[in-house]
Amino acid sequence: MNDASQTSAGFVAVLGAPNAGKSTFVNRAVGAKVSIVSPKVQTTRTRVLGILIKDAAQILFVDTPGIFQPRRRLDRAMVASAWGSAGDADVILLMIDAERGLDSNTKSILDGLKKRKQEKPNAPAPILVLNKVDAAEKGKLLALAQELNDLELFSDTFMISALTGDGVSDLVDFCAERMAPGPWLFPEDQISDMPARLLAAEVTREKLYLQLQKELPYAATVETETWTNQDDGSIRIEQVIFVERDSQKAIVLGKRGSRIKEIGAASRRELEGMFECRVHLFLFVKVREKWGDDPERYRDWGLDFNA
Repeated sequence: MNDASQTSAGFVAVLGAPNAGKSTFVNRAVGAKVSIVSPKVQTTRTRVLGILIKDAAQILFVDTPGIFQPRRRLDRAMVASAWGSAGDADVILLMIDAERGLDSNTKSILDGLKKRKQEKPNAPAPILVLNKVDAAEKGKLLALAQELNDLELFSDTFMISALTGDGVSDLVDFCAERMAPGPWLFPEDQISDMPARLLAAEVTREKLYLQLQKELPYAATVETETWTNQDDGSIRIEQVIFVERDSQKAIVLGKRGSRIKEIGAASRRELEGMFECRVHLFLFVKVREKWGDDPERYRDWGLDFNA
């Protein structure tokens, strides 16, 4: 159904500090993996769109990079992208890790929302979403909700567990009701606007992070160099993992190439499930000292190099 007289569509920006559970929530809401997840903070680097049809509404969830105190060029670009997404959204969700409470990054976001309220007093108030309630102590959870609602910034409060799905459907229904009347913005069967080449690179980056959480900080990125649709219906993908130093290359490769084989196998399994065909994945590791200062890379991610 896409009769513009009955349908609605709009953007829901999901803001929050790193590791608040934004990507897990978007994946849960959409019902498919559109954003990568790892225990590493700042895993999400670029704006990721997850598209959901709920009755007559098309909800475009924008999973934003976590907002934190930026130190590097890439950090600044990620934070600017998050706030930019909020500016364009019909609904803003502020997601807070209920177990962690108010850390310095969340307080910084609250300051930004207060400034937004002053500058745009008629803009719809953001929605407070307390996530990970399954892990939070009840008394602490209620006190946190009270403290945040006393700020008079939020129109509504939801308590959810993105991991288990508890409370997520109620929040999705709430967002659906707030979409603006009009035609859907994407085809009915599309769940993300991320190009397949970039999504494939992100999946491999997730597996890299999961394997090397503590050994490889943020000194690595992944690019899909070639993508070939084969005559037998399979896909041949060649990707390069860029690191900044030779010592990091050795870590990624592992003893006799064992680690990169594990990363490749895990990525290939997930990609085959996503693309529903056989995937031939080839990974290479290259040293590029300042990949984080390459304007072309920011353009591919949809980030502002000069933020």
